[in-house]
Amino acid sequence: MADAALRLTALAEELLGSPLPVRIKAWDGSEAGPPDAPTLVIHSRRALRRLLWKPGELGLARAWVAGEIEIRGDLYEGLDRLSHLLWERGQDAKSTVHPIRDPKLRAAARGLVGLVGLLPPPAPPREEVRRRSGPLHTRRRDKEAISHHYDVGNDFYALVLGPSMVYSCAYFDEGLTLEEAQRDKLDLISRKLALKEGDRLLDVGCGWGSMAIHAAREYGARVTGITLSTEQAAYARKRIAEEGLTDRIEIRVQDYRDVRDGPYDAISSVGMAEHVGSVQYREYADDLFALLKPGGRLLNHQIARRPEPDESAYHVDEFIDAYVFPDGELAPVGRTAGTLEEAGFEVRDVESIREHYALTLRHWVANLEANWAQAVRATSVGRARVWKLYMVASALSFEHNKIGVNQVLAVRPVAGGTSGMPLRARVWGAGPS
Repeated sequence: MADAALRLTALAEELLGSPLPVRIKAWDGSEAGPPDAPTLVIHSRRALRRLLWKPGELGLARAWVAGEIEIRGDLYEGLDRLSHLLWERGQDAKSTVHPIRDPKLRAAARGLVGLVGLLPPPAPPREEVRRRSGPLHTRRRDKEAISHHYDVGNDFYALVLGPSMVYSCAYFDEGLTLEEAQRDKLDLISRKLALKEGDRLLDVGCGWGSMAIHAAREYGARVTGITLSTEQAAYARKRIAEEGLTDRIEIRVQDYRDVRDGPYDAISSVGMAEHVGSVQYREYADDLFALLKPGGRLLNHQIARRPEPDESAYHVDEFIDAYVFPDGELAPVGRTAGTLEEAGFEVRDVESIREHYALTLRHWVANLEANWAQAVRATSVGRARVWKLYMVASALSFEHNKIGVNQVLAVRPVAGGTSGMPLRARVWGAGPS
């Protein structure tokens, strides 16, 4: 009798203490659960063996990347239902006993063993990072982490990001396309930095050159862009040559810790500081402060997490650490602003654009789905599955305020404390009529 789905549903509901919010279809063709819900399809017992050997998020992620599980129906809805369950249990787990001593978990493990057998663990998918041992955030380890994430292939990123080739959240308004919203984001940064003809701009983590090109072409800035990705640098240099801007833009494969040709009039760091890590963040802030002229401005655009009641309990998301951003860390926006000020900056403005990132990610997912066959050919089916899961889950995290993204504008004050900022730096609206 084909009853694997029924047995799995019963095990899950006993463990969770509540009805399963998705339907399950098992490898034997059996189905169980609410008929109108998205369906978690388990194609192989191997998926459950991964969970036995690596319970939790990483085991599920490996099964997803390997194609052993999928969600049929609306992926956003399916992940939303499951993530709410995980978030709620994550809060409860802080007050529970150790998993090995939890009788429900032990009973669930025995049930899985009875269903799939206790065989050796399947090897992780080849897309999982093979991490170097040793201390975090050395120059060599950071370069390897960046290469894992960004050297997937420029053709792949072009399919996902679209013509703008900007890999950070856009700045939307009613009716804007993704490309228009990305243009507006680059222009917002340029205006916050008050760029003008001849200004020296350091673009830290320059990606495929979009910010550098916009600043040089639209504002006449002289730009130095740095990245640790050789593929990004090659692509950026080609674009810059095609734009006829080689006399205004230099792209270097260089660590921010090795830049020594300041002072710069302005510094942009867009979607890069997440890679820096908590142990290096003060050094990052000190280095950028030293590279900026007195009166110069820094625009730090960075994803943030919510503060933990006990900050020592923070840990990096297992799936993202293993498949997306090795060694990446998120910090609360207050800690970021505080560290910048400890380095000598004066923080002048913090703008949250959290909802914009959710919209951006939904556009990227739509691009990936529309170009799926090409994306798989450009990298691998496993890598394409990594990015789809990552972007859908991230969109939901932004929408539910689990993470945010902020533009922090800071200045290096001149002697005596003058900031050089206008009295009214922002326009919030027309006000009452």
